[in-house]
Amino acid sequence: MRAVGIILAGGNSEGLGKLTASRATSAMPIGSCFRAIDFPLSNMTNSGIKKVAVITQYNSRSLHDHLSSAKWWDFGRKQGGLFVFTPYLSGENSFWFRGTADAIYQNISFLRRSSEQYVIITSGDCIYKMDYDKILDAHEESGAEITVVCRDLKDKDVRQYGVMKMDADNRVLEFEEKPVEPETSIISMGIYVLERTLLMKMLEAVLPEARYDFVKDIIIRYRKKLVIKGYQYDGYWRSLNSAKAYFDANMDFLNRDIRDLFTKEYPYTLTKAKDEPPAKFNHSAQTKNALIGSGSIINGVVENSVLFRKVTTGEGSVIKNSIIMDNAYISPGCYIENAIIDREVTVSDGRQLIGEADSPVIINKGTVI
Repeated sequence: MRAVGIILAGGNSEGLGKLTASRATSAMPIGSCFRAIDFPLSNMTNSGIKKVAVITQYNSRSLHDHLSSAKWWDFGRKQGGLFVFTPYLSGENSFWFRGTADAIYQNISFLRRSSEQYVIITSGDCIYKMDYDKILDAHEESGAEITVVCRDLKDKDVRQYGVMKMDADNRVLEFEEKPVEPETSIISMGIYVLERTLLMKMLEAVLPEARYDFVKDIIIRYRKKLVIKGYQYDGYWRSLNSAKAYFDANMDFLNRDIRDLFTKEYPYTLTKAKDEPPAKFNHSAQTKNALIGSGSIINGVVENSVLFRKVTTGEGSVIKNSIIMDNAYISPGCYIENAIIDREVTVSDGRQLIGEADSPVIINKGTVI
């Protein structure tokens, strides 16, 4: 193994609002059967990285439950494995993680006990498929000390991202977090490659100065001192930084090409299996361009929608352009369009929930309407 992996899964996206009131962004359900954390985890194991640390913090109960067995991602092995780290109190430390650099530093023993040359750091809230082994090859060939994986969003609004400016050799000249007036359309994907010893050295240099953020206090601060280069990626990628982005990511899975990328093109994206029967479609069910999770019972119309596990829809109900999470119950005669309905929601007979295409209505977990 050339590298160990670190997945930063402790953050909370303010843009997701009520959807992350009771779960970490990395635990958000995707595509009727996945969680967001499945995508970087699968990328790690599919790239031959067999030792991975997942660092959690915010509302991590459901995330810990999902990661309770490492075997689903082939990390159940003697050499390597899956390590889940949370904040803890000790005689030397009484803080929660104060930033991404601090989160890694508080678990620096994971790096010290490793022998691999490189570290790949990524977030747990993006949907993509990537061969990190190719990134490692490019990192070695370029002579970079740190490689930042990036992409060109071209005509899209990039003000919510870290924006990079590079020279002809892809060396990072400028890096600005969430700029008011971006100079380029090239954004960081939050994926970094560097030597393990360099990472430890940098963490030990910045933390005593009360600098806790990996991007601001290492990438941006040392961009002129270290050789930091960009690696441009042009495959499918979604960041779950807003409710609309989350809605769009799930709707993407209704596109067969995107769905097949993760489920039918080897290596596959892996997830924790659930022992449930297949979905049941009764005589009154009508479906068109929909994903239906296992254990669901469909009696009404479902179009252009993603339903997760154990969803029940009543006769005469209509669901269009919506996301319905686990264990939701949609009663007979309901009409739902452009909505995100969280898990364990009950919608009573004849109710209507209609949002806008660019602003879906969101119903909190456990709500009875």
